[in-house]
Amino acid sequence: MNSHSKHLPADERRTLTVEAVVQLAGASNPSEITTAAIAQHMGVTQGALFRHFPSKEAIWQAVMEWVAERLLKRIDQSAQGIASPLAAMEAMFMSHVEFVIEHPGVPRMLFGELQRAEPTPAKRMVQTLLKRYGERLHRLIETAKSDGELPSGLDSEAAAILFIGTIQGLVMQSLLAGDVARMRRDAPRVFAIYRNGIRCPQ
Repeated sequence: MNSHSKHLPADERRTLTVEAVVQLAGASNPSEITTAAIAQHMGVTQGALFRHFPSKEAIWQAVMEWVAERLLKRIDQSAQGIASPLAAMEAMFMSHVEFVIEHPGVPRMLFGELQRAEPTPAKRMVQTLLKRYGERLHRLIETAKSDGELPSGLDSEAAAILFIGTIQGLVMQSLLAGDVARMRRDAPRVFAIYRNGIRCPQ
C-alpha cells in the first residue's frame, strides 16, 4: 500500500473496497470471501475496512448497490437514442453480456444472494435491481407493441422475464464451461431466437 492510498477520502475507500470484492468474486467462491481476504487484496488492515463499513453484511450491500447502479446505467446508455424498441432491447442484451464479461464475479454474487433464505439487505437490493430492470423492458415491449414491431397480444411480462432469463442461462452455461467470453459469440445468435419468438403472432 503506498502512502497515497493510506489517506484516501472515505467515499473513494468504500468504492475501492467494493471493487476489490468484485475482483475477488471473479476468481473465487463469493461465499468464501472474508474481510481478511478483502483487506489483504487491498493492502490494508481489517480495522481499516471496518472504519468505513460496520460489518461484512454492509460491504455486501454496498457491492450489490454498485452492481445495480452500474448495470442499469450501462443498459440505459446502450439503448439511448435508438428509435426501434426491439433494436434498443438488443443493445441492452449485448451491453449486459459485456458487463458480465468485464465483471465475471458479479453473476456469482447475484446468484449467491438470491439463494439465501434470509431477507438480507443485499438480497433485497438484488430483487430491486431485477424489478427495475424488468420495468425498463416492460416499457420497451409495450412501445414495440404500440409501434407494430411486436404483436399486440404478446404477454409483456412473460417477454421481460424471458429476456432476463435468457441472459441468466447464457451466464450459467459460460460459468460451467469456464469461459465467460464465449457469451460474446453466443449472445447474438441467442438473441435472434428470442426476438423471433416474441415476434410470432399470438
